[in-house]
Formats: sequence, structure tokens, C-alpha cells
Amino acid sequence: MDDGERVFAGLEDTPLLLAVSGGPDSLALMHLAARWGGAPLHVATVDHGLRANSAAEAEGVAMVAKSLGLPHAILPWLGPKPRTRIQERARGARYALLVAHAERIGAKHILTAHHADDQAETVLFRLGRGSGIAGLAGMRRETRLARGLTLVRPLLGHTKADLIAICVAAGQAFVDDPSNHDPAYARGTLRAQAPAAQKLGLDTLALTRLATRMARADEALEAEAQRCLGLLTVTSDATGFAAPLAPLAEAKPEILIRVLRHAIASVAPAAKTPRLDRLETLGAAIAAALRAQKAYRGTLSGTRVTLERDTMLTIVPEAARRRGRPAVEA
Repeated sequence: MDDGERVFAGLEDTPLLLAVSGGPDSLALMHLAARWGGAPLHVATVDHGLRANSAAEAEGVAMVAKSLGLPHAILPWLGPKPRTRIQERARGARYALLVAHAERIGAKHILTAHHADDQAETVLFRLGRGSGIAGLAGMRRETRLARGLTLVRPLLGHTKADLIAICVAAGQAFVDDPSNHDPAYARGTLRAQAPAAQKLGLDTLALTRLATRMARADEALEAEAQRCLGLLTVTSDATGFAAPLAPLAEAKPEILIRVLRHAIASVAPAAKTPRLDRLETLGAAIAAALRAQKAYRGTLSGTRVTLERDTMLTIVPEAARRRGRPAVEA
């Protein structure tokens, strides 16, 4: 199996949209995909309009795509730009533009050039924020997006040095976005501290290995949580979720937390996933109430959570006038 077949395994014969900037990572992705040629390929470059030369860089990508025989579109981020949380909002705008374009051209997968060094930075960043197992699993190869689209990161097994080497071998010039090294942003700070982290053994290999192991553990815990959900006699409809929790009275905290997360998501699927610390607080309160055979009342993520003394758990949408109030115990 050559590199292209390995990188793009499972993506054959379906239209793909490659998100390509003028940097070495995504240009290498485009060259690899063009060389592979195992699916209809489309290329898009998002022009955020945040730097004076961004339009010229997008046109440069268009020229490279044309030389490779690939259709290309420039997707401009129009309108006034935010003054705060710029990178976060630019990321949101980028994916919104890519999703809309993918739908227009009939692509089912959007491919980005996230690589092993990005994965290591993600794990280190989340480690510093005290993330749980799912967070330390880092970025997954595939993530479901809106309306049936899938975001695919096929280069997580490649380092940035690997991708630069691909560009060099192809005679491909590339640009370096200065914001990648700006200490005003979290990623820039992490990159500046990389040498110190490496001295502590926190290099790309160690951190990506950690992500792989955490992903494996997360998968096992999710399977157990689903098994435990299957033990419950669940009544779930448009009005809410209900089930007696007696079968999970001895469940480990991590499993109970995951069961509660799934139950809340079934009631409020559009809501943002609750923060782990808040789920942990809810899980601990529910577990304590189960042990003491007491009732519990609380709120989380736009839902009202009630545990009766007979262990019946109900989760319903929270009344609008009460939304956002802190959880309370009966």
C-alpha cells in the first residue's frame, strides 16, 4: 500500500473537498490527494481577510490546484471582523463556509491537514486545562459535522516535517502564517514553549502516543456506558427521558457521568455538551442520592434533572424562565 492509499483509505470513490491554504501542511495534502486520485477531488481556500496578502495567497492556491487539474474555489469571509476571540470565530466561519461549499458541490467529506504536531499541541493544551479522557484523546480522524458531512483529518500520522518534505520534493513553495507564532494566541504560546516541554519528555511522539491510548480508553468506556444504558428501562420521547436508575446504583463514577451525558443529549440534542466539571458535579450528586435513597433536583445544559426516592430519573427541558440557574438538591 503506497502512502496515498494509506492516507486516504476508506475515502475512495466519494467526492472530497480539500481545505487548502497557502501553508505547507494543506498544500502537501493537496499534492498527496492529486497523486492518489482515488476519488473526485475539489479544493477550497477560505480567505478570512485578516491579513493584507490573504487574497493573493488564495489566488496562489488556485494556481497550484489548476496545475494539478483540480477545481478550486475561494471562499471569502465577508462582513465586519470581530475584535475579540478572533481565532475562535475565524475557525467557526471557516467551517461554516466549507460546509456550505461542500453541500453545493455534493462532497460528503471535508479534508483538513491537521497533523501529528497539531495533535500534540492539542493534547498539551487540553492537559493544561485539566481535560478528561475524551479530551486527551485529541483530534479524531473523523468527526461528524452538520447535515451528514464528515470532517476527515487524514494526516494525523504525519509530522509537519514530513509535510514540508513533500512540498520540497514537489518543488512547491509555501507561506507561513505569522499568527501561528503569535504569543497573543494560545497555540503561539505553546509553540514558543515547545523546547521546554520536549526537555520534560512532552514531545510530539509522546503526546500523540498518549492521544492514541486515551482514544482507546475512551472507546472502551463509551462501550461500557452504552451497555449500562441498555440495562435501563428507558422511556424517551419528545417530552423527555425517564428511567429507573436502580440497575446503575453501583456504577463507577465515569460510567454514570457518561450515561447522564447521553441522557441529557437525548433531551437537548442542540445544546452544547455540558462541561466535564459540571457533569462530574451532577454525577456525584446523583450517586450520593442513590446511596442515601434520597430525592434530587437539579439543572444542567438547559434541562431539569430529577431523581425520585424510588430511583426514577427524569430529564426534561428546563423552563425558559429558569434556564441557567444553578443546580439545587431537594
